[in-house]
Amino acid sequence: MTMGKIIFYEDRNFQGRKYETNSDCPELTSYLSRCHSCKVESGCFMVFDRPNYMGNQHFVRRGEYADYTSMMGFSDCIRSCRTIPMHRGSYKMKIYERENFGGQSHELSEDCDNIQDRYRMNDCQSCHVMDGHWLMYEQPQFRGKMMYMRPGEHKSFRDMGMSGMKFMSMKRITDSCN
Repeated sequence: MTMGKIIFYEDRNFQGRKYETNSDCPELTSYLSRCHSCKVESGCFMVFDRPNYMGNQHFVRRGEYADYTSMMGFSDCIRSCRTIPMHRGSYKMKIYERENFGGQSHELSEDCDNIQDRYRMNDCQSCHVMDGHWLMYEQPQFRGKMMYMRPGEHKSFRDMGMSGMKFMSMKRITDSCN
């Protein structure tokens, strides 16, 4: 499995001290006083505006992000990051209308641009990811705030720091993270 590589910079436009990693980092302030820009040399990552993979999150792939805070709408700076492993194979996720796997449920193996239109579900509050890695978006058509879902049971998005958010579309993270 090929690992990704991301370089974080203290200041905008890749200035100031830098820190480079190819693994999860729960607290970037251990290495940099702040982080306002980054370069993804390979792979895919989720970056978060709070430590320990909490708060607003954004998906980044190979590219340069010269002024991350204004470009992605972060109020402060990048505080933690999580690698997204490459996945080749099938994708499967079961979404539930309520926390603790309650209410209406549907199984997905493809992207879903609007759960309201496709399944007549008003909300998604828990899920079980059986295969692959997914992004969930607060608005239809893969827009708005997002949340990374890796394999496993996720019985409450509120417990993941996403209190009060509704998720209305889901997208597979495909192998385009090289």
